[in-house]
Amino acid sequence: MVGLRVATQVCALWHQTYPMGDQMEKQKGFSLIELLIVVAIILIIAAIAIPNLLRAKISANESSAVAATRTIYTAEVSYSSTYGTGFTGTYAALGSAATPCTASSTNACLLDPILTTATAGGSKSGYSYALAAAGGAGTTASPNTTVEVNSTPVTVGTTGQRAFCADESGVIRYNTTGGAVGTATGSCAAIALIIQ
Repeated sequence: MVGLRVATQVCALWHQTYPMGDQMEKQKGFSLIELLIVVAIILIIAAIAIPNLLRAKISANESSAVAATRTIYTAEVSYSSTYGTGFTGTYAALGSAATPCTASSTNACLLDPILTTATAGGSKSGYSYALAAAGGAGTTASPNTTVEVNSTPVTVGTTGQRAFCADESGVIRYNTTGGAVGTATGSCAAIALIIQ
């Protein structure tokens, strides 16, 4: 009898120390309510974060477009002062995709290959680019005196919100509609909003 009593006490002590049975089986996983709460929290965070990410992407694309517009304008000024034919109306004359690039009046090596490719009908950072020069024949006897550089969002509201332009004055201007400014002489000067 004493042996049975001791065995029962040892068993009881063992079960108190190492619970098994019903208690272990009740703790198998998450309840449906807990999973729904976690999914709801993730959806709320996503609803807050996604618009902010889109705005950040648009802002980054616009900054890239302003920098590209400034780079193209600077290349135009360098081209004009180097070759004496005034501004050029073609991206091919400003840069080359060839490596190594040998500078000439038809291929000045002033733009990097990525920007040269983007301006030849492609896009860079969600913007497309247009360029035109006028006011002369593009020769040393009759140099081009005006230039228009445009950066236009590929999809307004998604890749960019504003369109940018620069002319021979070097001032970068923008419109808030995102529509193309145009490359006709004086198109950029007609826009009042200036990037400081």
